[in-house]
Amino acid sequence: MGLIAAVVAIFGGVIAGLVVIIVGLLAILAWNIRNLIRLVMWSREPIGTPVPRAAGSWGHVFAELNRRSRMSYDMRERMSSALERFHDASQAMPDGVLYLSDSDTIEWINLKAEQHFGLNHKQDLGAPVTNLVRQPEFVHYLQSGYHEDPLILHSGRRNGLTLQVQIIPFGDDQKMVLSRDISQLERLETMRRDFVANVSHELRTPLTVVGGFLETLIDGLDDFAREDVIRFLRLAQDQSSRMGRLIDDLLTLSALETGAPAPAEERIDPVALMHEIREDTELLSAGRHTVTLSMSGEGALLGSGKEIHSAFANLASNAVRYTPAGGKIELVWRIDDDGAEFSVRDTGIGVAAEHIPRLTERFYRVDRGRSRETGGTGLGLAIVKHILTRHQAELKVSSTPGEGSVFSVRLPRARITKLPVR
Repeated sequence: MGLIAAVVAIFGGVIAGLVVIIVGLLAILAWNIRNLIRLVMWSREPIGTPVPRAAGSWGHVFAELNRRSRMSYDMRERMSSALERFHDASQAMPDGVLYLSDSDTIEWINLKAEQHFGLNHKQDLGAPVTNLVRQPEFVHYLQSGYHEDPLILHSGRRNGLTLQVQIIPFGDDQKMVLSRDISQLERLETMRRDFVANVSHELRTPLTVVGGFLETLIDGLDDFAREDVIRFLRLAQDQSSRMGRLIDDLLTLSALETGAPAPAEERIDPVALMHEIREDTELLSAGRHTVTLSMSGEGALLGSGKEIHSAFANLASNAVRYTPAGGKIELVWRIDDDGAEFSVRDTGIGVAAEHIPRLTERFYRVDRGRSRETGGTGLGLAIVKHILTRHQAELKVSSTPGEGSVFSVRLPRARITKLPVR
């Protein structure tokens, strides 16, 4: 009995030990499964979710995963931030940017490109670009495969808009389309061509007259009376003087347009300036018009005396040229709380409303024949405009055909100061 009891006790202890071991292994397995489940659940959470905590070897595993996760998250944030900065920079670019896929569908577009091509990033992403930008020259340029030279594209959506379009291949048959608004450059080039043509024309006319008179006199000097010779020479002199005035105005305008340094500013006495302009106007009128001057307010004018005199005198001389004999020309100078104003009011032929916005363009004339008869160069108001701009002043024109015109120069308060003590 004792032996049996001993054997039973031994087997009971072994079984109990096995039970303990099995229970322990099951507990370890359950712990590992639980941590695995926690790991799987964590992997399904949004990126950046903290890794669960654990003890023992799982703690080391989670800590390493957490370190890797932070590195990956930080890298993703840096890439996301860099992408946002790139997009912000692309949106701020003065040029339009379009990204096209290998099948020429729109993948990304910035604001300028939307404006240039009339697109909408909310609706047009994924659409073939040729379905939206259908101008034949653009479609041909895109499909030609030759993109070394840019395309000059006149917009069919906006009048006056001219684009320079450049296609740059990149990646796996993708394309970047750059567009730049060159409308202003094209307008400047047109103005340059017109300017050269106008200068050539304006110089050719008096030069032809001078050459014709000289040739006539050379070929038949003995056939003309002395009075005729003098008349021819005086006409030639008038045309020579006209060319001289034109060249002087061209040099003045060139200096103003190329940003030549402004003359030193000085205090200008308006009283002396106005009386000088009145005298010049009366001399030019030669008694054919009634010239009056009215002044109000006290103060000196800050600016270039030479330029201000040139601008004001130009407006007064225009009134003389375009006012028939017997008409009236009124010069007005007044200083108020907002600054100063110089006005020239005449009873001349007037200007139609459609011509007023273009009066300050170089060589622009309402009546070319009359302008030449009066000796104008076509540059006076362009010079006035630049002088006034340098003095932060503004030119306003109101006119009624057949009744007369008012040309007013408005100067800011900053240009008015106290008269020097005498």
